[in-house]
Amino acid sequence: MTLDNKEIAVPKRILNTLLSSLSAGVVPRSGAPYIAIGRKDEINSLLDNLDDTAEGGSFCRFLIGRYGSGKSFLIQLIRGYALDRGFICADADLSPERRLTGGGGAGIATYRELMINIASKASPEGGALPTVLSRHFIKLKAELVEKGIMPDDAAFESELKKKVYATLSELEGDVGGFDFARVLGEYYIALIQDQNEKKTACLRWLRGEFANKTEAISALGFRVSTVIDDDNWYNFIKLLASLSVKLGYSGLIIFIDECVNLYKIPNRISREANYEKLLAIFNDTLQGKAQRLGVIFGGTPQFLEDTRRGLFSYDALKSRLADSRYSELGYQNLSSPVIRLRRLSDNELLALVKRLTKLYAQREGMSTLPLTDSEIEIFLTRALARAGAEEMVTPREIIRDYLTLLNILRDNKDATFAQIMSNISFSRSEGEPPAADRQHSEPAVTQGISAPDQGLAPQHTEAAEKPKQKINLFDIDI
Repeated sequence: MTLDNKEIAVPKRILNTLLSSLSAGVVPRSGAPYIAIGRKDEINSLLDNLDDTAEGGSFCRFLIGRYGSGKSFLIQLIRGYALDRGFICADADLSPERRLTGGGGAGIATYRELMINIASKASPEGGALPTVLSRHFIKLKAELVEKGIMPDDAAFESELKKKVYATLSELEGDVGGFDFARVLGEYYIALIQDQNEKKTACLRWLRGEFANKTEAISALGFRVSTVIDDDNWYNFIKLLASLSVKLGYSGLIIFIDECVNLYKIPNRISREANYEKLLAIFNDTLQGKAQRLGVIFGGTPQFLEDTRRGLFSYDALKSRLADSRYSELGYQNLSSPVIRLRRLSDNELLALVKRLTKLYAQREGMSTLPLTDSEIEIFLTRALARAGAEEMVTPREIIRDYLTLLNILRDNKDATFAQIMSNISFSRSEGEPPAADRQHSEPAVTQGISAPDQGLAPQHTEAAEKPKQKINLFDIDI
């Protein structure tokens, strides 16, 4: 099959990063829309949240799915959409060192990570805080020029200061707002007077890098009544959301992934303190106390549902996040705070693999696709034939196996697709019990490629009689 390179036009830099990340099982930070298959309903629901936030609202959502099910990918996809719609975005992965709150600076470590990863449409890779503030500063200067006040006029600096403080004065009424507005005002003055040390000190305060007030006052050169720390960092996130609107953005969207690390906290008191902070964020966004702010958490089913250590162990969160009685009917409720990521259908996985094939061929400069449609179908059938695949298989497993297959065919000229598929035994899905613990062995593979006899137990009668699931090559837009 020949490849029409006009069909998928991906910049070389993004294409290399995209396929390298996927091969390693890592979610790419850029290029996610090029492999976005399925999740249409979930994406539309989150885009509706973005629209509501741009109108002055706020939201808090939980993306729940197994490892490799696509949580982080969906987060990066929505992040891209949010940047295109004029939002400021910030994201952070939780870890043993980064939590919502905790001793040893675990909470402020998360805030600092968010500040490092602040992104805008002009700076999508992160580190956009100075760019965002400078953009507003340039806008204020342009407004004065339009009024006939030129930069070399004696009144220019005083008029610019008036506009700066007029913009920031509304922030002073919020918790921490006075110091926040004061530091921002001094930052703008430092821009006017080209004082680099003062600019750096103000940015350090905004990023929560000062350990105490004494250190902050010494660096800033003026008095502040507080610094951003473990206890108050979320208040400054809300202030930043309010500021983003004044700077000309649609709002602020926060993405916090790997929330399973909260579930793993061994100390109950520390764990519940984190859940209390999460509850405060949830209440603020849903009650309208935080405007123009969206927060998306990503976690596993254990993190949500475990009644001993998960969110459901905290009654206030369980009563807000638990499924209603109507969920037993099997209907999907995408307005719920919790979005449970379903397994991609076989045809969606097929479309994903075909998309990857075209991207791979483009990167390698191939004039024809490395595998035919029938060979792609055989690969996917084989991957989905093992026991438990209907529930346990994840896009990450499929993508890694498939890109590994393409790399082997590229690097070993004497290898053929048929040889590889006849000699490979696909590994079990994550969470699937070891082979020795299964009641039945894996069923043989249809579609003309049989599993090797070596190492496989005899087929159980019921398993052998059960018809194998076929993959239909529908005309999918890929």
